[in-house]
Amino acid sequence: MRQTAGGRPGLVAVDRYLLPREVQVATVRRHPAVLIPSAAMALGGLLVAGALSATILHHQKTLLIVVWLIWLFLVGRLLWKAFNWAVDYFVVTSERLLLTSGLLTRNIAMMPLTKVTDMTFQRSFAGRMLGYGEFIVESAGQDQALSHVDHVPYPEQLYLLICGMIFPNSAEDDEDSGPDEDDGEFRLDETIDGETGPDDGRNRRNTPRRDDRRRNVPDEL
Repeated sequence: MRQTAGGRPGLVAVDRYLLPREVQVATVRRHPAVLIPSAAMALGGLLVAGALSATILHHQKTLLIVVWLIWLFLVGRLLWKAFNWAVDYFVVTSERLLLTSGLLTRNIAMMPLTKVTDMTFQRSFAGRMLGYGEFIVESAGQDQALSHVDHVPYPEQLYLLICGMIFPNSAEDDEDSGPDEDDGEFRLDETIDGETGPDDGRNRRNTPRRDDRRRNVPDEL
């Protein structure tokens, strides 16, 4: 995860879509697990094509060509998705959430942080095993350009980061709040006859000290 907080320069491929006052806080690619289905199909196609070439289609060159052309199509599909994955970014800025996608046709979906009313964080079993999650962003409007982001890496860190930016007052209150040092504090200087207790002004006013008791007792002859 590329974090660019503190005014440091961000990713050049994303800077062109930012306003002058915006700062990249975090920039990530989608998790490589998004390529698993295409990679599995390409690998499975290779195994099937190899098995058919060595068995039933060994002497049928026309069908063999068709089978290997299908496998080449699966490989080309995998490469296309890999190239798109390399240029797709999920960006958290000081003002917005952005999702850039597309290699030839570029698409920029964004959601202002001020309009985000709720964000759902989901992790499937595969996501927990491989380390990715899914964000569902909700806003007050009905039409949302950015509502669903899947295969998000570092999901816990990004979720806490975004929530802290959406609700900054709550984060500040948690930092400022702390236990009151005076509540329930026992003071040794308020002990009377070796017994300790909470600092209570009534006890200090109503309970005479040892010196006072001695002055009130008449001297015996």
